[in-house]
Amino acid sequence: MPAEYYPLLMFVLLMVLLFIGVPIAFSLAFVAVVFTYFLWGASALNILISAAWGGMNNFVIIAVPLFIYMACILQKTKVVEDLYDAVFKWSGGLRGGLAIATVIVGAILGAVSGVVAVGVIGLGLIGLPQMLKHKYDKKLALGSVLGGGTLGQLIPPSTNMVLYGSVTGVSIGGLFAGGLCAGGLLAILYIVYIVIRGLADPDYCPALPPNERIGLREKISSLKGVVMPALLILVVLGSILGGLATPTEAAAYGAAGALVIGLIKRKLTWEIIYSSCYETLSVTSMVGWTMIGAGGFTAVFSALGGNNLVANIAMNMPGGPNAVFVISAVFIFFLGMFLEPGAIIFLAVPILAPILSRLGFDPLWVGLVFNVLLQCGYLSPPFGFSLFYLKGCAPSDITIADIYRSGIPFLTLQVVGVVVIFLFPKIVLWLPGYILGR
Repeated sequence: MPAEYYPLLMFVLLMVLLFIGVPIAFSLAFVAVVFTYFLWGASALNILISAAWGGMNNFVIIAVPLFIYMACILQKTKVVEDLYDAVFKWSGGLRGGLAIATVIVGAILGAVSGVVAVGVIGLGLIGLPQMLKHKYDKKLALGSVLGGGTLGQLIPPSTNMVLYGSVTGVSIGGLFAGGLCAGGLLAILYIVYIVIRGLADPDYCPALPPNERIGLREKISSLKGVVMPALLILVVLGSILGGLATPTEAAAYGAAGALVIGLIKRKLTWEIIYSSCYETLSVTSMVGWTMIGAGGFTAVFSALGGNNLVANIAMNMPGGPNAVFVISAVFIFFLGMFLEPGAIIFLAVPILAPILSRLGFDPLWVGLVFNVLLQCGYLSPPFGFSLFYLKGCAPSDITIADIYRSGIPFLTLQVVGVVVIFLFPKIVLWLPGYILGR
C-alpha cells in the first residue's frame, strides 16, 4: 500500500475498534502503537511517550479537575435545588413558566459548574417532576431538561472549552466570553420555542393555578438562594475575563468557593468531600487517558503526513473555504453522535482547526462554532451523553425512546443556533472583542 494512504488506514482501524466497543482512549493508543511499531520499529515508540508527557505537562489542564470538583460539591450541597426553587417561584405563573425556569436554571448551572452532567441530572431530579406534576407535555418537559442542562457546554466555565483552548492555543478567556453569547443565544431560542408552543396550545405547558402561586414577599425571600452562586460566578468568571487570574487559578477559586458555600449552608460533610474527590478522580482519569491516546494518535498521524493530506484535500475542494467549513461542521456533528466531546476535541480539532485558520477563518470563531456543535453531540442519538444522563434520573415509566424524541426539537434549535452564528459571527465575537481588545 502506498505510504500516503497510511493516515486514512489509521482512521479506518480506529472506526473499526470504536464500533466493536473498544473505549476511545485505548482505541486511539492501540492504533498509534501498531502503526509506530510496524512502520518504524520499537525504538520509535518514544514518540508516544513524548506525546503523553506533553499532555500531562500542560498547566491549563489542571483547571479541568478543579472545575469538576467544584461542580460535584455544588451538586451535593443542594445548590441546584435552591436555584430552581427561586426561579420556579418567579416564573411559575407564566404559561410554560416551569420549562422556562428549567432553561434559566440550566444556564445558571452552566455558569456555576461548567459540567453538563450536573445540569442534566440536577434538573432531571428537581425540575422534571415539577413539570410532570403540573401536566406539562412529556416531550417538552424532557426536552427542556436536555436543552437547559447542556448549556453548561457553552456557558463558562466550560471544561470542554478549557480542553479546546489547551489543544489549539485559542484564548480560553475569549472562548469563555464568546460562550456567554452563544449560550445566551441558545437559551433565548429555547425560551421562544417554549413560549410559542404554550401560546399555540394552552394545555401543552400550562401556567401554575392561582392557588399555587406565591406573593411578592416570598418571591423576594427566595432570591437568597441565588446570592451565593451569583457571587461564585462573579469570582470565577470575573477573575478570568478581567485578566486577574488564569483559568487554572480561577478554577481553584471556584473549588474553594464551592466548599465555602457548603460550609455556610451547613450541608458540607466529610462524605460529600470524599465522594466528590472520588468522582473528580474518576472523570479526570477518563479525560487524561483520552488525552494521552489522542496525543499519540495525532503525533503519528501528523508524522505520516496526515495533516498535509487533509490540508491538500481541503485547499482543492470545490466551493471554497465555506464548503470546507460546512464539511468540517458536519464531520464534527457526525462524530458527536458516537463520541464524547472531549474525545472529539483531542481527535478532530488538532487536524481541522489549523486548516480552517489557513483558509482565513477566525480561530476563536471556529472554536465557538465547534463548541456549539459539541453541544449538539450531547443530544444526538444514538449515543448522546445527556440522553443517558436523563434516563438515569427520570421516572421508570419514561423510556429511552421518549427521551430521544423529546430531544429532537432542542437539537434542531441547536443547529439553528449554529446557522445563525455562521451567518452573523458578530453575535458571538462582540464580547470577546470588547474584553480582549480585538
